[in-house]
Amino acid sequence: MRLTHLLDGKAHVEIMPQDVDIQGLTADSREVAPGFLFAALPGVQMDGASFIGEALERGASAILAAPEVDLTAHGWRDSAQAAVIRDMNPRQRFSLMAATFYGAQPDVVAAVTGTNGKTSIASFVRQIWTLMGLEAASLGTLGVVQRRDREALQHTTPDPVKIHRVLKELKDRKIDHLALEASSHGLAQYRLDGVRIKAAAFTNLTQDHLDYHASLEEYFFTKMRLFAEVLPPSGIAVLNADSPVYEEVEAVCWARGQRVIAVGESAPARGGHIRLEARTPTGQGQEVRVRWKGRSYDIRLPLVGAFQASNALIAAGLVIACGGVSKRVFPLLEKLETVPGRLQMVGATSDGAPIFVDYAHTPDALATVLQAVRPHCTARLHVVFGAGGDRDQTKRPLMGKAARAGADVVTVTDDNPRREDPAAIRREIMVAAPGAQEIGDRGEAIEHAIAALGPGDLLVVAGKGHETGQIVGDDIIPFNDADEIRRILLAAGGRHER
Repeated sequence: MRLTHLLDGKAHVEIMPQDVDIQGLTADSREVAPGFLFAALPGVQMDGASFIGEALERGASAILAAPEVDLTAHGWRDSAQAAVIRDMNPRQRFSLMAATFYGAQPDVVAAVTGTNGKTSIASFVRQIWTLMGLEAASLGTLGVVQRRDREALQHTTPDPVKIHRVLKELKDRKIDHLALEASSHGLAQYRLDGVRIKAAAFTNLTQDHLDYHASLEEYFFTKMRLFAEVLPPSGIAVLNADSPVYEEVEAVCWARGQRVIAVGESAPARGGHIRLEARTPTGQGQEVRVRWKGRSYDIRLPLVGAFQASNALIAAGLVIACGGVSKRVFPLLEKLETVPGRLQMVGATSDGAPIFVDYAHTPDALATVLQAVRPHCTARLHVVFGAGGDRDQTKRPLMGKAARAGADVVTVTDDNPRREDPAAIRREIMVAAPGAQEIGDRGEAIEHAIAALGPGDLLVVAGKGHETGQIVGDDIIPFNDADEIRRILLAAGGRHER
């Protein structure tokens, strides 16, 4: 594709002796091939400008950089070597270029942001569309998931080139519906700019990623980019009306001219909103009654917990916002399947004590999941959890406090310690969890917790969810909570589910 076709007149072309043909785009100098455009993007740990020389040696025909970058200091000689594109926001420009380069996208794209619930909602939207007979996919923490296939991804929101390459591949496979997760990192780094989103959802805001964002306010403002800049004025916003920041999010959407669908117990009883009128826990799920445009729907939801009811209804809102008919969408919620690692029941002991795995790795998420399973526990509620290394340290005692408040028996263990001392991480948690047990080895901690279960008890193993490895130092040691639980149950005569 010609370079001029990649630009829309807003980027400043500093040196372009000829309209060069661009063979590919990348922000990784190791991937540069002859004819590529190299984006010298500022990074958290390294500056892409440092790799301009390597990109030129590999045959880059164009360089995208911020105005202040001194190209000659990084190996650029003259206009015969490579064209230079300057932009005040090179990250955003790179995303828009990637969108133009790959072009094709699914016709209907729904996005979801918020601290918790993104993966479940994206999966539920994909499931509903599939049950409606549509070819659909989801993209996020679990990778790119289709009806019969799943491709792993390194990040919840991949880099722009990967995103737009995937979008084109999905479109080429006749997949016209996509639900994607919009992470705060992805929004902060403009990775979703250029994606044509029809509807977007907001779940909630709680403390997370403060190792990356300077404050909770900055974290919130970053998530608001989805509505303030990425979702067009013609888009529809599906918002959790029970979130404490609902009014702030709604104000951003109304200011943009977007239609709002409120979801939850606090949603308006009239109009185009999804109001949760009643919710009753059952043995393996819950019964909910919702109201939409003057009509009530009774739904037997095969999911445990109030937050899963919220996730399912937000997913329904996104499907309706994208053209789904309500009287068809709501009944399909009864066929939803639990997302791997999201309050997933793995099995039960020989005494019938159920064991769940959940991805909860923030104080609010841990408190929420424990509250969700409490009605299904007639005796003692057990939890096994830890906190990640090289991440926000301030949330560790908050997680200990949440576990101590929400569970009867608490076991603190390791959860991706990375380059930190695992014992030091556990100590920071234990400070706020008096009476908790400390067992560093995660496998031993799970086995100990299962052995302690009695009739009427319930166990939640939290923090890793679907993950298949424990990160220690620079190594990833194979480990999966669900597989470990199944192994222990099989040896002890319990039952497990796949």
